[in-house]
Amino acid sequence: MEIVRGSSTPIHIQIAETIVDEIQLGRFLPGSVLPGTRELANKLQLNRKTVVQAYDELISKGWLTTESKRGTFVSSRVLMVSQTSKVSNPLFMPISVNKHRLPASLIPNENPNGSLHQKRDVQLLNLSDDLPDARLIPFPLFSRAMRHATTALSRNNKLHYSDPKGSAILRKAVLNMLNMERGFHTDLEQICIVRGSQMGLFLAARLLADSDSYFVLEQLHNPLARETFKNCGAKLLTVSHNQHGINIDALEKLCINHPVKAIYVTPHHQMPTGVVMPIENRKALLKLAERYQFTIIEDDSGCELTDSKNMPASIASMDSNGHVIYIGSLSKVLAPGFRVGYVVASSSIISQCASDITMMDRQGNTMIENAIAELLHTGEIKRHINKTAKIYSDRKAHLMDLIYSELGDFCTVMPSNSGLGIWLDLATYICPDLLIKDAEKQKIILHCANYYSENSAIFGLRLCFSHLNKDEMTAAILRLKNVFLFQSDMAMSA
Repeated sequence: MEIVRGSSTPIHIQIAETIVDEIQLGRFLPGSVLPGTRELANKLQLNRKTVVQAYDELISKGWLTTESKRGTFVSSRVLMVSQTSKVSNPLFMPISVNKHRLPASLIPNENPNGSLHQKRDVQLLNLSDDLPDARLIPFPLFSRAMRHATTALSRNNKLHYSDPKGSAILRKAVLNMLNMERGFHTDLEQICIVRGSQMGLFLAARLLADSDSYFVLEQLHNPLARETFKNCGAKLLTVSHNQHGINIDALEKLCINHPVKAIYVTPHHQMPTGVVMPIENRKALLKLAERYQFTIIEDDSGCELTDSKNMPASIASMDSNGHVIYIGSLSKVLAPGFRVGYVVASSSIISQCASDITMMDRQGNTMIENAIAELLHTGEIKRHINKTAKIYSDRKAHLMDLIYSELGDFCTVMPSNSGLGIWLDLATYICPDLLIKDAEKQKIILHCANYYSENSAIFGLRLCFSHLNKDEMTAAILRLKNVFLFQSDMAMSA
């Protein structure tokens, strides 16, 4: 930005005009955080009081809002003007428009990975995926492990087809982790490495499902699991659940009336609500499986990053009769780009998984598997988990504060014990069909997946936080607030 010091237009008005221009061009969206007055003053080599005066001018005219200890933001009411054409309010009449630009370093940046999914220089923020923050990965350690793996495999001429159950060194590392840290009593022939938890889920469905089989899902559930089971030919049933987990009595009634083949559960962090299944329910579920001879598909991917203390034992660790197929993932610990998960089941089921993998994919990525095995053996992944779990817990607390302070008028919050997302029950006037489009205008991503099987689903929203730092999260929630404000205004005027 060029400041014309000899101009008849005061410098603080020049700054104010430039910010208005940026807002009108869409480079500063409603809810965007403005640079601090000290930062902008240093960048422009001005007295801080001049910048404060410019901000005060914009606040007085309704372009900006300020919140104690949080910063200065583009007013959410700017959105209402642009989308409802209510330009008669003098608060929103433009001060003036010129061709000045703020320094690029003070405009909201691209996402941390450097990629842009939009034309303007506004960061696109994703609130709908359970993603670890890849920026936290100890890349030097991983790079070293990859070099070791590549060198060892090359020198020993082992970069060829190998066991479809996965790298032996990684299977042993996973075996040690499960037996020593999670109370399992398993052996090497009961472990199969897969390319992420979704591949493990598909293999389990392929083995169990047929046109005569019934699969049970909780009333609120992972939509990707639902579609996987349907794709493999299973008939679907749903069972109710509450703040204490699955309704065991309701499940038994389903077993009495239907030949249930399998049930899919996420007991460490119920998907999507985050409820932790109590140990009593886990034991009762295992007893039902033994009584009615169905399989429990226990999806425990991401359990390492849980923020709940004294987590109950997994169902698989209590299973002695082969009624549980356990699915875990190291992709949730590192990043989705590292496609490494594992399946734990009876040796006969693992053999069938290996047979299917041979036809589907032949084998996984041996170099990555061996590199991750080294990080498991040296304890680096454990240290990474401990570090990131604390960070995610802190981010979750920040998100909860934001939800209560900014979104409380538009939703109720489902208490979440665990997991990387928060479940919201939305006000009835929030329109699901418009929510994604309105969110796109605010440069936020909302998938708004249907977590119910029924067509008459009660609409809710799962907000994910682990991949966003606090500043990104604050910006995302303020943008979401703008979306809700707009829909609320439309509902009131309808």
